[in-house]
Amino acid sequence: MKAKKKTLVFNMILTVFICVSAILFIMPTVLTIANSFMTSSEISANYGAMLGNMSSEKKVFISENVNLKFIPDKATVSQYKEVLFKNPEYLFKFWNSVILTVPITLFQLAVAVLTSYGFSRYNGKVKNLIFFVYIILMLMPYQVTLVPNYLVADKLGFLEEINNTGIWRTLSEMKIMEDTTIISLKQRLAIILPGIFSPFSVFLLTKVMRRIPVSYVEAAKLDGANEWQIMTQIFLPLCKSALVSIGMLVFIDYWNMVEQPIILMKDSELHPLSVFLSQINTGDIGLAFAVGVVYMIPTILMFLYGEDYLVEGITYSGGIKG
Repeated sequence: MKAKKKTLVFNMILTVFICVSAILFIMPTVLTIANSFMTSSEISANYGAMLGNMSSEKKVFISENVNLKFIPDKATVSQYKEVLFKNPEYLFKFWNSVILTVPITLFQLAVAVLTSYGFSRYNGKVKNLIFFVYIILMLMPYQVTLVPNYLVADKLGFLEEINNTGIWRTLSEMKIMEDTTIISLKQRLAIILPGIFSPFSVFLLTKVMRRIPVSYVEAAKLDGANEWQIMTQIFLPLCKSALVSIGMLVFIDYWNMVEQPIILMKDSELHPLSVFLSQINTGDIGLAFAVGVVYMIPTILMFLYGEDYLVEGITYSGGIKG
């Protein structure tokens, strides 16, 4: 009986701790959504002391209480009208994020599938050495590899504002693209190409594919399947949940990128919304909340749609329970 009581008390304490932690984690998101429907005057009344301290050059201790409200006194959608209809700049930044993130996610998964299949199917000292290099690169923070990426992008002519080298000069002379379009394409490629060949997806997917039983491959070979059929008809279906999970993680990671656009993009008009969020004037904080909500929508929808895949991709590997 004593053991059961101890277990019950422990479970109750653990449940309370988890509930409190969940509330604390979700509170910033709920506050952002609630504040996006408040008027500017109400936001100033609730956060005036904090916002005044943020905008002033000299930081002082906030003596006034900050009022955290989850329900607006008077709901308004004026901020969303400004963001979605009146000022196209915010939507331009949003689509800049989409243009950068979607190709990186899709092509990184494509590269990861081909590379991981090779790592999981064939053994050898050279393969093990290359995979070890992948692990080292994955462990390095992006700030470490940012300088080499910058030098390579500069060498390839991605950072030049004129089209005087290689294929860019050819495209300009043949009038296939406008000069402004070529410059925009080059600056985007400076971010997209390093993202496509990131080792993160390769490392995770290789670990998943290595857990697929060899007997599946041997049975397929007895039926006359070639390597392409083995990969597409056996490995990919068994790795479906892992691919969705990795795709979600990659999308969220690059959706929130800041350092890459600031360093590799000279044209601020091409910056994604993640960079632009930090530049919104605190004098119109209501607009910042609305933009923040619009910015969160793709990741929230992705999580709601792929939650089951994400859990399954973590729990299962290669169709075998981990």
